[in-house]
Amino acid sequence: MGIASKVGDYAFKAFTATLGAATIYLTATFSVNVYTGLAWHNAQSKLDKQEADEQAP
Repeated sequence: MGIASKVGDYAFKAFTATLGAATIYLTATFSVNVYTGLAWHNAQSKLDKQEADEQAP
């Protein structure tokens, strides 16, 4: 239980912390992308409706 054990312990903690940070980052960016995609889809639907209203006699 010497230095090698402590190095392995710290390496595991660093690896786990990195995985946690990556999970939080990916969750946040996924949420932003879903919101952006829904906003884009909504804007496209409004544009299509406006174009259809303009072409109606």
